[in-house]
Amino acid sequence: MTGEPRRRWRRWPTRMLVIATCLALLGAGWTVVRAAQAKGNLARAAHLVAQLERQARAGDLAEARRTLAALRTQTRAARTRTAGPGWWAARHVPVAGRNAVAAQALVRTLDDVAQRGLPALLDLAGSVDLATLVPRHGRVDLTSLASVAPRLAEADAELRAARGRVAAIEVDGVLDKVRAAVTAFRDGLDRLLSLTGVAVRAATLLPSLLGAERPRTYLMLVQNLAELRATGGMAGAFAVLRADRGELRIVRQGAAATDLRTFPRPVLALHPAMRLLYTDRLGTYPANVNLTPHFPTAAALVREMYRRRFGQTVDGVLAVDPVALSYLLRATGPVRVPGGRTLTADGAVATLLSDVYLRAQDTGAEDRYFASAARAVFDALGSAAVSPRTALDMLARAARERRILLWTADPRERTAIAGTALEGALPERDGARPTVGVFLNDGSGAKLGYYLRPAVDLRITGCRSDGRRELTAWITLRSVAPRSGLPRSVLGLGLAGDPYTVRTNVMVFSPAQGALVAARMGGTPVPFGTGAERHRAVGVLTVDVPPGASRTVEITLLTAPTPEPGVATRPHLWLTPTATAWRTSVGPDRACGRPR
Repeated sequence: MTGEPRRRWRRWPTRMLVIATCLALLGAGWTVVRAAQAKGNLARAAHLVAQLERQARAGDLAEARRTLAALRTQTRAARTRTAGPGWWAARHVPVAGRNAVAAQALVRTLDDVAQRGLPALLDLAGSVDLATLVPRHGRVDLTSLASVAPRLAEADAELRAARGRVAAIEVDGVLDKVRAAVTAFRDGLDRLLSLTGVAVRAATLLPSLLGAERPRTYLMLVQNLAELRATGGMAGAFAVLRADRGELRIVRQGAAATDLRTFPRPVLALHPAMRLLYTDRLGTYPANVNLTPHFPTAAALVREMYRRRFGQTVDGVLAVDPVALSYLLRATGPVRVPGGRTLTADGAVATLLSDVYLRAQDTGAEDRYFASAARAVFDALGSAAVSPRTALDMLARAARERRILLWTADPRERTAIAGTALEGALPERDGARPTVGVFLNDGSGAKLGYYLRPAVDLRITGCRSDGRRELTAWITLRSVAPRSGLPRSVLGLGLAGDPYTVRTNVMVFSPAQGALVAARMGGTPVPFGTGAERHRAVGVLTVDVPPGASRTVEITLLTAPTPEPGVATRPHLWLTPTATAWRTSVGPDRACGRPR
């Protein structure tokens, strides 16, 4: 090869690099234009999604279908404008290409949901008569439920596949706007999946739970939120439900204190760690079976207590609380309780958790009224005047807030509800989001829980060299109890000394495989009891709050070593349901570097 051609040959790779760079820049420039167009499509899509949600909730399926058609046009246009050679080039630009990769994956997944997942849900909504999914004259139409289950499962599977693709989008190092868009879409899918997941399980499980194959009996506990327990409130009144081929009847009612009574020894063997945390009271006194936040444990214990007292083994245990009953009253309308006031959606909580104690004439009157109220709402739910859509929405809301809990003795059914809020099972593993539990048990021996206003602020406040995240939780309890005028039925044992002071045993559960480091109150370190449950460290502090005062406890915790260093995460809270909703703050997302 002569000298000049050789020199031209040597310059060829350089020229190719220049040409490739120019093409990449031209492609990136074209992509900017296309991205601006896609941005407009996505902005219109966001508006249509909000509109679609309003129409679906209102039951206006005709308008919802028209909105969905417009939404599909916008997401398909955005997908087209984020494809082609220009976007291929943009994906390969160092550093900046991460944004193109994330944006393209997001748009494709959004289009998949609009083209396949949402139409299936609307078609399903249009073909199902909601009236068949709630009791009518005490019976649920099991045939309709069975026909819905397969189609619900298909729609749910499509949405779960989309959620998996969104979870796989790499957002480390991308622009804040891109990360925010991915997070918003992920959270939207999570909300939708929380609904479809419950619906799939309900349509699959309810026929067997409601006695399609054989009659079933369930022990239903009404949790009294005026005296707090970790899952909500102490078990006061109870009822036994019988389900036979969709027909539901209450066949027995009673009070835990007078009918189940106490036992000299735990009715089931308790793990040593459970006895250390809760003592034998967990297995001997019906009002204390839910000192633990793990509902399956509480359910198994109270089921055995019922068997020993009445000689009958129930098929499952159900728990509800007065707030859940107030939600159902939005579907039934006001309900008259024999021998008491009319219950309304807005007034039921105050009536059941406060007024009944102020009017009580004898010990046990409160439990009898609780039982009567639960039966009245139960009977009203099967009347012809109930709004099916409202009833289903309120049942779903109560389940999400863990105000309705279910345990069944059938292992297959337990597997089917595993991981749902309905199960009330404290998980032994956290996955990608570290879970912190804050649970409240009354220490006053009184009914002052109605006056408690809880709040918690949870944040990632540091990264350890071993890959653990450091979390800090600020837990505030405020009392709005009066300083005088409450009857003995409310003040109870007054174990805090001052009978108007609310004493609460606050239990803080670390993330799975995590640890508790320290507790402070007013900046001063305070001692706390320690234990463990379900692979979580547990700290227990007693907090006394006088009327009109508040107390804040600061807790430092550690997660397990981070499995994916560099990946941003946000912790998750699990709380005791209370008469007044917790005020919560969690976040923001934070990543930790690779351990040294």
